[in-house]
Amino acid sequence: MQQEYERYYVPAQSIWPIVGAVALFLIAVGAGNLVVEISKNSEGYGGYVLMVGLAILIFMVVGWFRDQINESMSGLYSAQLGRSYRQAMMWFIFSEVMFFAAFFGALFYARMIAVPWLGGSSNNAMTNAVLWPGFEAMWPLLTTPDGTTTTQMKWSGLPAINTAILLVSSVTLHYAHTGLEQNKRKQLTAMLGFTILLGCIFLALQVYEYIHAYRDLGLTLQSGVYGNTFFMLTGFHGMHVTLGTVILIVLFFRVLKGHFTPKEHFAFQAGAWYWHFVDVVWVMLFIFVYIL
Repeated sequence: MQQEYERYYVPAQSIWPIVGAVALFLIAVGAGNLVVEISKNSEGYGGYVLMVGLAILIFMVVGWFRDQINESMSGLYSAQLGRSYRQAMMWFIFSEVMFFAAFFGALFYARMIAVPWLGGSSNNAMTNAVLWPGFEAMWPLLTTPDGTTTTQMKWSGLPAINTAILLVSSVTLHYAHTGLEQNKRKQLTAMLGFTILLGCIFLALQVYEYIHAYRDLGLTLQSGVYGNTFFMLTGFHGMHVTLGTVILIVLFFRVLKGHFTPKEHFAFQAGAWYWHFVDVVWVMLFIFVYIL
């Protein structure tokens, strides 16, 4: 008896990977130059290159999402391909875990190893005397070697509010997912829309927090290792929240068009996985950057 094999859809060649690579290259070059320009208080082309890269990236995302949606709605995907998508999404989130682990590792190294070492711990009194006489091992470091001072960002206020917002957004997204599984489209639409609103509020408050840090606290990228780690961790997290919000917006419009069923909705599930991951990262960030 001849064995019947499951059909596996192989898409045609696509321009989107190379377009995305060009966009990411321009974003990296533009962002790198922009950071240098800001730190030196000078003008350059970094901002323009960054904007061009972002525009190309948006063009790529729109085009690639369109092709993926059309393939899915045309019934071209099989169960085997669905398993491949799940594995790919899990590996993607794992890579994001490692990405943030590197930054948290840098924070741990600075706080638990480098700062005590500069302060003369572990028989390093001579190092303290030679490299930074009079240095006191404490965190956060609010004074740089050149005498620049800054102020610590308190955990209360905007950071606490943003934490509550993201935690609530995970709950609303869970109920949106539950509504989809139970075929309650009104619950799905309302809870998903509320989750998107909470994500936008989070981003708006983070922008306001950055303005407050620069204008009122003197907390900038030039504020030594504390300023560097603060803006790197919160900034990259903000980028991930932005991406997650964009994904949820795409899912919202697909829901309005009647896409997804209680049994076939992995795109929605993948977006939910990503959003919950971003929320978990923020909770860790809130504890280790703002509180401890």
